[in-house]
Amino acid sequence: MSFAKRIIIICEGRTENEFCKKVLEPHLNEMNIHIQAPLIKKSRGGIVSWHAFKKQIEKHLNQEKDVVVTQLMDYYGIEAKHQFPSWKERNRYSGLIERIEMLEGAMVNDMPESFQHRYIPYLQLHEFEALLFSDINAFKWFDDEEFHNYDTFKKIFNDFDNPELINDNKKTCPSARLEWHIPGYNKVIYGSLIAEEIGLTKIRTKCTHFDSWVNKLERIE
Repeated sequence: MSFAKRIIIICEGRTENEFCKKVLEPHLNEMNIHIQAPLIKKSRGGIVSWHAFKKQIEKHLNQEKDVVVTQLMDYYGIEAKHQFPSWKERNRYSGLIERIEMLEGAMVNDMPESFQHRYIPYLQLHEFEALLFSDINAFKWFDDEEFHNYDTFKKIFNDFDNPELINDNKKTCPSARLEWHIPGYNKVIYGSLIAEEIGLTKIRTKCTHFDSWVNKLERIE
C-alpha cells in the first residue's frame, strides 16, 4: 500500500482557496495526492512581503519533512515594496511567461538549500481570473440582461489564445473585465463555480503556465 503524498498550497485569498478545494483537490486525489490550502497567514488573504511569506513557507517545510509547499498567488498584486527576489531584474525579460519563470526561480534560490526540492513556487499570470476566460460557454448560466455588453465580452475570448496574457492594466485586467461586463460579479462566489464549469482539462489546454504548474504537482515524489 502506497502512502499518500501531501501538498500545501498557500492561497492568496478565498477565491484561490475555493478553487483549490473544488477543482484541484479532486483531480490530485485521484493520484493519491492530498492537499491543504491555507491562506497567507500574515494577511489572511492578500499579498505580503517576501520576508513574511518566506517565513510561512519555511515553517511548513520545517514542521513536516515529507510535505511539498507551493502557492497560488497573483503576479498582478506584487509590487516593489514587497521585495520579492530579483524583482527589478525581471524587466530584462520581454516575454511575460519568461519573466514569471525567472521570478519563480529566484524564489526557489532564496530558500535554504535543504528546502529547495520541496518548494514549487507559482505566480498566476496575471491573476486568478485569467483562468476563467478559458471557455465562454461556462458563463451560459448568466442571463443576457446580466451582461453589460455581451458582444465585447465575447471578443475577449477571441483576442487572447492564452487567457494568461490578458493585460494587467487596472481597467483591463481579467478581474476588472469581469466586473465591468457582469455588474455585481463576486469573485469569491463565482470564481470556483465558473472554473468547475470550464473544467481543469480545458483550463490547462488554454493556460500554458498554469498547466506547467499542475504538471509539477502531479509529479511530486
